[in-house]
Amino acid sequence: MIRIVIAEDQTLVLGALSALLRLEPDFEVVGGAADGREALALCERLTPDIVLTDIEMPHMTGLELAQGLAQRKLACRVVVVTTFARSGYLRRAMEAGVRGYLLKDAPVDALAAAIRVVHGGGRAIAPELALESWSSGSDPLTERERQVLRLAGEGRSSGEIARQVHLSEGTVRNYLSEAISKLGAGNRVEAYRLARDAGWL
Repeated sequence: MIRIVIAEDQTLVLGALSALLRLEPDFEVVGGAADGREALALCERLTPDIVLTDIEMPHMTGLELAQGLAQRKLACRVVVVTTFARSGYLRRAMEAGVRGYLLKDAPVDALAAAIRVVHGGGRAIAPELALESWSSGSDPLTERERQVLRLAGEGRSSGEIARQVHLSEGTVRNYLSEAISKLGAGNRVEAYRLARDAGWL
């Protein structure tokens, strides 16, 4: 049996995915989580074979979840299922060690097949994204710049960001300034939107 944990912040989608995957004779859905942090704790406790995760979730994104699993040297493989058809997300997912990347409008048999491929040691990437990913420009932002820009996009002040990420306010402003400059934006809000639309956040 392929043991699966699902991380998805939309309750309806989480329930639907669980129900559909349980119909597969070789799948066992052993847990569900509403955010990345909860999913990481579940994976440490349940050691599933596959983690099926969205990208945008509260507390910890799917990409941060993949990085957390890798840092803890957990053997489970990550498959992203998302609405974000952006090459920047795919590129960052691959860098984070994600083995599968599918869109939520994919048929369930394609998802099941992808899970089996990834469980067997292969990769499963939505074909419409794979080609676009390698033809598009690369992400100019560092991980820390992405982190502070994401928080700025949520409306946090430099002081609030500094407290959350344990940096000085001046350092946060420097990271934001660097990100704004790299993206050719006029301010932090515009930089956030540009980075988000490119799939770099």
